[in-house]
Order: sequence, then structure tokens, then C-alpha cells
Amino acid sequence: MDARAIIAQLRKGEDPSREELAWFARGLADGTVSDAQAGAFAMGVCVRGLSEEGRVALTLAMRDSGDTMSWDLPGPVLDKHSTGGVGDCVSLVLAPALAACGAYVPMVSGRGLGHTGGTLDKLEAIPGYQTGLDEAQFDKVVRDAGASIVSATAEIAPADKRLYAVRDVTGTVESLDLITASILSKKLAAGLHGLVLDVKVGSGAFMKTLADAEALADSLVSTANLAGCPTSAVISDMNQPLAPSLGNALEVAECMEVLCGSKGGPLAELSVSLGGVLLANAGLAADVEAGVAKMVEVLANGQAAERFGRMVAAHGGPMRFVEEWQRFLPEASVIREVKAPRDGFVTAIEGEALGLAVVGLGGGRMVESDVIDPAVGFSEVVRLGTQVRAGDPLMRVHASREDKADVAAQAVLEAIDIGEQMPDMPPLIHERSR
Repeated sequence: MDARAIIAQLRKGEDPSREELAWFARGLADGTVSDAQAGAFAMGVCVRGLSEEGRVALTLAMRDSGDTMSWDLPGPVLDKHSTGGVGDCVSLVLAPALAACGAYVPMVSGRGLGHTGGTLDKLEAIPGYQTGLDEAQFDKVVRDAGASIVSATAEIAPADKRLYAVRDVTGTVESLDLITASILSKKLAAGLHGLVLDVKVGSGAFMKTLADAEALADSLVSTANLAGCPTSAVISDMNQPLAPSLGNALEVAECMEVLCGSKGGPLAELSVSLGGVLLANAGLAADVEAGVAKMVEVLANGQAAERFGRMVAAHGGPMRFVEEWQRFLPEASVIREVKAPRDGFVTAIEGEALGLAVVGLGGGRMVESDVIDPAVGFSEVVRLGTQVRAGDPLMRVHASREDKADVAAQAVLEAIDIGEQMPDMPPLIHERSR
């Protein structure tokens, strides 16, 4: 095997063989392949693309570059992946609700990326919650609570970790083939029996147009199914924050209100929709509608909240978190309303700008070594189409200092458009089960 020959094939628009891709992935993981060769490989895939067969082979090669999991459990092993948005805390609702419906959810999640929040950062707003478990601990929590949300170990898809870092500095992040292989190599390594993909589209998503979101959904679904993992996708709207809060502790609070049955809205609606797809595909419900009904039931009767409490305690969090979550979550020292500058309708919300404003408050990372402030962010975010008068609140800023609140408030005013006409309202779910 020769990295130069593999790169030359890509340059000519030819797929390397399955064996060559497996060798290259191992070389990424163990350092046999140099940074220059990794960058050339990424550029070759980005410019020339892979066939469907080549994309599956690359995904499996990256999956097999490290450890893979297998499960011996009395129910299906299910998971979901979101392509990232703002106010998107679905995992914290979905995982325990699926567990209450008879599934097992070993969810390997990530941290914030760019303007999007990270599931692990949100969970670490809960005092004591540990996201790094060893294999034995992970297995025990999944068995006992039905769900466990953890960080990936260095042994899971190490080829992806290496290639991802190279893509970030070589202008090849947007390659559909590389995005697909990156996402699925980690998910397939988890030994899943079923997966649902929440592909976001809109101003707060990485995919800004429906056509781009559809292309990514098709690539992910076809590759995962050909790789042996039954997978469906939902394309959901991200032209406004999913939950009316952005920021780690604030989003945990939103999830607790949904889990405890005191709040509905888009967060609850999308969570039960994704769960309905998974339950139907796994045979735990007769169809998607029956799956949605089961999800609604376990949210209403407290079973989902009970599973979440068991998971939190098993990860080192408070024993009575579900019962007393308000007293455990941190609060910002500065809380201020941002008021509408004029009368009109909320016609647009730049979600990416709001997400970056949360990062600026300290709720995300500018560099990898930054320490997150879990208390900061926005709450009570106005919804698209809301009619406001001058002086009405658009949202509340939660900050550590007055000067940071000033900057965030200005960002809010620049991110929200107020017009004279009621806008066309996008659906929450554009397409389901591609």
C-alpha cells in the first residue's frame, strides 16, 4: 500500500479500493500517513468526490480504525445524531424518553462546534455530571438507566479525529463525502441497531438551504443503511432557535420542563417525532404515529424524567436532580431584558449570530482550552411571527458582567429583524423518514 498512489487515484477521479481505504484509515490513526498526505487525501475527496460504494468503504474504514462496541441487551440499541443548531437540546429529552419506551441509548456526543452548542457542555452544567466514563461504567449505566450520554474516547474512530483536524485547516470541511464518513464512523462504532438523523436547515444551521439539507440527508441515510445500520432522517427547521433558551444551564432548564411535563412547544414536538421514527423502525411501535404516542405518554407520566434522574445520578450528578433541578443549576449574576426598538412583527432571527453571541458571553469556546461559563446565554427568546410593540422584551440576556451583557444585547438587536408584515412561517419538520 502507498499513500501517494491512493492520492493519485483520487486526483484522477477514481475510487481507491476498500482495502486501500482501510489501509489509509489505519495510517491516519497510527501516524503512518503524514499530515501532508492526509490534507491531499481530503482535498482529493473534496474536489473529485467518491461513489456511493467508495463513501461506504471510507466510512467503514474510519469506523474500524479504532474500537467498536457490541451490546448484549434485552432491547434494541438506538441513537440519534443532529447536524447542529441553536437551542437544540433534544438529546437530553430524547435519550431518557426512548429508555422509558424499552430502548437502550448509548449516546456518544460532542462539545460545541462554532455557533452550535454541545450536548456534553450542557450536561456538565449539572453539578458533578461526568461525561468521561470507561467502558465498564458506560455499560453499567446503559443497563441500569437505559441511557447514558458520554464523550467519545480516543479509541473510537481515531482516523476521523485526525482527518477532522486536517479538514479544518485545509478548506475541506464542506465535502459531503467527508461529512458523511465523519458522522457515521463514530455512530457505527457504537454498535447501534437503529439511528435517526436530525438534519437541520435554516439560518441557525450549517445547511442553509433545503436542497443542501436534502443532499446531506440522502448521503447519510444511504451510507448508513448500506453499512448495515437501519437509518432514517428528519429534516427540521433551524430558522429560529428550537428551544426559547440558548446556553448550557438555560437549555438544561428547558429540557427539565419538558421532561417534567410542564412544557410543550417545538422542543417537545421534535423530540417525540424523532423518537416515534426510531421506535417504529426498531419494532417497539406499530408505526411512527404509535411511536410518537408512546413518547408523549412517557413524558406525561414522569417515566422519562425518572430515567433522566437515574442517568444523572449514575454519572455523578445530584441524586434528586429531577425533583430539585432549579436549585442545582447555576445562575448568571447579570440578567437583562433586550427590548424591541419599534413596533412590528418578528420577521427573521439570525440563529448563527445568536449562537456566536452566546460564545462571546462565555457559553462556548473560542479556542479548545477555553473554560465555559454554564450560566450565561439567552432565555425567553421571541418566536418568529410574534407581533411586538416598541419596548416589548425580545429575550433576556444572562451574563457574568455588565459589559458583556451590553455586547450581547447589541448582537440580539442586530440578529432580529422587525418588519411591518407577518412573515411566512416555516414548518418545524420539512421532511420525514427519507
